[in-house]
Order: sequence, then structure tokens, then C-alpha cells
Amino acid sequence: MFHATLVTLNIIYKERTAMKWNEVKIETASEAVEAVANILMEAGASGVAIEDTLDIENFKSDQYGEILDKETYTRLEEGALVMAYFPETIFLPEVMPFITTRVNQLPEFGLAIGKNQLTVSEVADENWATAWKKYYHPVRVTRYLTIVPSWEKYEARDAVEKIITLDPGMAFGTGTHPTTNLTLQALEVTLRGGETVLDVGTGSGVLSIASKYLGANDVYAYDLDEVAVRSAQENMDLNPIAKDVTVEANDLLQGVTIEADIIVANILADIILLMLPDAWRLLKQTGKLIVSGIIENKKQLVIDAAQAQGFVVTQILQQKDWYAIILGKPEED
Repeated sequence: MFHATLVTLNIIYKERTAMKWNEVKIETASEAVEAVANILMEAGASGVAIEDTLDIENFKSDQYGEILDKETYTRLEEGALVMAYFPETIFLPEVMPFITTRVNQLPEFGLAIGKNQLTVSEVADENWATAWKKYYHPVRVTRYLTIVPSWEKYEARDAVEKIITLDPGMAFGTGTHPTTNLTLQALEVTLRGGETVLDVGTGSGVLSIASKYLGANDVYAYDLDEVAVRSAQENMDLNPIAKDVTVEANDLLQGVTIEADIIVANILADIILLMLPDAWRLLKQTGKLIVSGIIENKKQLVIDAAQAQGFVVTQILQQKDWYAIILGKPEED
């Protein structure tokens, strides 16, 4: 489960027919929202909405895009609210033990779960069908890249702005979450043009699309989750520049034989450790490994493991309690 890309899942949405819905609401810590959302989707939710105070803080500090009105976005003072929507055909008493057990296990992966308060209520289909779009707005996430939901009409504001169009499928990354934002920044400072890129745990595919915009030649996107693979492919199709990206189901880099100039992975720190040997095997001598999804208390663990594998740290990017690390191989004598 935790091989999925850590992107901001502000809304996860599937096609539905008119019916009654049960809302399962979990108040948690900002760092746990993607993992909690993943658990709820595994439990059978048809959609997940997230209100995260961290997103608002990032919008306020964003020098590129519009600033959202916090009062219209969330009434939370801290942490995040993950709201999952289950069709009436799913008997909640059967899935609630799975949800609570998996959420309570998240601290074992180094993720705080905050208040961890859970409530259940019934909602009308028409209310959910219209409310979720308020969470999506065009967001300029880096100097060059703006992420736009597919239904929004948006034109580039200057000559250097590149527009990534995404649909809110099973894994939609707005780029406002530090893990995604840091990874995009790392790609901007690393890619020069013509590279081969391996995107591990692609999720929505946003990092692969960004890589193409930033000049990568060949991009291969992998995810363990078949649903994420389909979602990523749909997003590639929305962006003509990414039409030749190869999207495949795979467990991290196991069995991959393609040598890469850039390997990028925005996943949980504990999962990063598992892929280090294969990343070393596949990374060209002059290549860079970009790892993100690293909370502060896991940073040194990742650095120590990477150095034990032979990597050297070339740059560390930080946003609040989150880190992205750019690694390389030592220069040959």
C-alpha cells in the first residue's frame, strides 16, 4: 500500500450513479493525509476529500499563484480532515475495523496521526457531487510549472509557464503539499534536457509530466497500484508532451533494467530504503537520485542508508518539516 506516490490527494473521485452515501471523516495530522486517504480507498471508498491547513499555509507563502481565502477553504486551525465517501452498498461495520487498525499502525511508519478522531454520517449524493470541485484551482507550483484541473480554462501568464493538466482520478497532486512541491523543485534544478528518467511510485503521473516539460527525453513511470497506473496514463493522455511516457505496474525498481540519468521517488521514507540497491544499480555514474516524502524524523535515516549504499548527498531541499534529498554517485578517480 505504501508504495504509492505521496502527492496531495485533495480530492479523489470516481464516477457514480445517484445513491445515498456514507461519509467517514478522520481528523488527523497533515503528514498522514495521503496514507489515511490510501487506507480509505483500499477500504472501498469511492472518493476522498481533504481539508489540510498545511495547504493553506503553502498557498499563502506561494509567490507564483493566487492565494486562497482560508475561510472558504477550511475552518480547521491545525492538522487535516480526511473525508471518505462510501456507497450505501458497502456495509461500514465490516470495514471500520480495517480502517481503524491501519490508521493506528501509521506511527510505525514514522507518521503522526494527530487527534485521530473518526465520525460517520450520511450525505446526499447531490451535495458531494458539487462540493468537491471547490478544492481544485490552478496552482503555479514552481517557477515554470502550473498544475490545472482539466475542467478549468487557464492560459499561461508568461512565456516560461508550462501547464500540467490533471484529472482528479485516484491520485491527484496539486503540488501544494511539500512532498510534491519539493520534488518538482528538485527536478527543475536537476534536469538539463535529454535525460532518461525513472519515476518510482508515480501516482497521478505529475512528476513524469513535469519531467517532460523540463526537457527529459525518455520517461518511465512505475507504480505498484494498478489503479494508479490507469490514473497516471489518463493524465499522460491529457498532456500531449507526455504522450510517449511509458507507464507500467511495478514494485519499485525490481526487475527494471533501464539505466537512468534521473531517478525520482516521492514515497514514504521506509519505502525509499527498500529501493536504494536497485537505484544504485540503475543510476548512471553522473546521474542523480531524487527522493522525497521524507519527514524530519526520518531524514537522517534515509541519508545514512543512502550513504551506506554508496551515494553522496549533493543537495537537501526543505519545506517546513518535509525534505527532498538529491543524491549522486562519487566521482570516479
